[in-house]
Amino acid sequence: MKYPLMRNNILREDLDAVIEHLKQEDPILTHGANVRAFEAEWSAWLGVKYSVFVNSGASANLLTMAILKIRHPEGGEVIVPPLAWVSDIASVLQNGFTPVFADIDPRTLGMDPANILAAITDKTRAVFLTHVQGFNGLTDELIAELTRRNVPLIEDVCESHGATHKGKRLGSLGWISNFSYYYAHHMSTIEGGMVCTNDPEVYQQVRMLRSHGMVRESNDNDLRSAYQTDNPELNPDFIFAYAAYNTRNTEIGGIMGRSQLKRLDRIVTRRTENLLRFLTHIDSSKYRTDFKLEGSSNYAFNLILKHPDDDLVQRLMQKMRESGVEFRRGSAGGGNQIRQPYLKGIVPDGHHLKFPETEHVHFYGFYIGNFPDLKDVEVDQLCAILNSA
Repeated sequence: MKYPLMRNNILREDLDAVIEHLKQEDPILTHGANVRAFEAEWSAWLGVKYSVFVNSGASANLLTMAILKIRHPEGGEVIVPPLAWVSDIASVLQNGFTPVFADIDPRTLGMDPANILAAITDKTRAVFLTHVQGFNGLTDELIAELTRRNVPLIEDVCESHGATHKGKRLGSLGWISNFSYYYAHHMSTIEGGMVCTNDPEVYQQVRMLRSHGMVRESNDNDLRSAYQTDNPELNPDFIFAYAAYNTRNTEIGGIMGRSQLKRLDRIVTRRTENLLRFLTHIDSSKYRTDFKLEGSSNYAFNLILKHPDDDLVQRLMQKMRESGVEFRRGSAGGGNQIRQPYLKGIVPDGHHLKFPETEHVHFYGFYIGNFPDLKDVEVDQLCAILNSA
């Protein structure tokens, strides 16, 4: 593939750091000192008090919804995007909540703040907002209104490491935030994710939920003592507060994360430079170029037709295949999630048609790889291919 979705995201220096660890006489491989160090370094970089390293962004979603379920065992509604990765919505369902969808803003590909606010009811338990493909999905008005209505904001930042809102990194503004370190993302731990928060109670609960619900995973002495006092007949090493999961990561993941975090800011800068060049060179009479770029941290080049055109879509896909351009149709997660089989019987028939902006991206949108070592000449060549369709 001449123009892949990702190239060289794991460097020799990352592998050397892992190898040095493995050379020890008796290396620790499950989560240990490097995991804890990565969590602390990530928290400092992001600007939050607490971070918990897990085995995937999907697991971060799952544990976040489990936290919400602890607070709302009765269930309720969670406002979610129709343009997102499956785990955003699956985690809502898995924890007994009802997903309520809000159509997107075409300039950010995230949920339109006006649509979010219109969807809030007395059953709303949280807004689960995805910052799609590196764009900032927040506005001051949305943050203020959610605060006024006492509706928690949960940020999915899996595709948008380093993006900002008014100078603050996305993932530091909500009640809880989730990140992914899958291979194609801004930085990679091979597989991995992070749950971040400033809420000390959430932090302790996520630590326990990550590891079977074991109380000993909490680093709050008072909390551990309270459970031991309330359960004197139990071995204090094996008190399970929650029917939870095993979503731990490893020392190898922690080492990879620490190594890659050192260059994340440079990666964000380069990806942004690539995006600006891409938007300057693609044909704005065919494709959308009016994205909201302030604070963005590009994940992939978004190629979205300005107007519905089935013939152009077919020519474009044929041209990309012939030219070795790897692409994904429908943008994040395959387009409109409401069309997916797992939601049949959960949403009404034809519900997907109520989200025209998402429907447009589903049929007339693509994403194409952007990565740090993509050269200017390659961006120019890529644009020439797309413009010739």
